[in-house]
Amino acid sequence: MAYVLAAVTQLNTGANEIKLKARGHAISRAVDTEEIIKNRFFPSLKIQQIVLSTEDVTSEDGRPSKVSSIEITLTK
Repeated sequence: MAYVLAAVTQLNTGANEIKLKARGHAISRAVDTEEIIKNRFFPSLKIQQIVLSTEDVTSEDGRPSKVSSIEITLTK
C-alpha cells in the first residue's frame, strides 16, 4: 500500500505522469499498484506505455543472471 500512497501523492500534487518500475518478483506488485490506483483513485488514468525487458545482473556468488523488468507509464 505504500507504493499506492506514493503514486497517489505524486498525482495529487500536480504530476501528470508517473512511472512504476519493478524487477523480478516485484513485477506483480507494480501491476497490483497500477490496478489499485486506476480502479480506486483515478478511473480516468491512462496506461501510456508498458515496457518489458530483461536486465543482466550479477548474482551474490558472482554468476551472471537475467532478471525480467517492467516499466508502466501512467498519465492523467
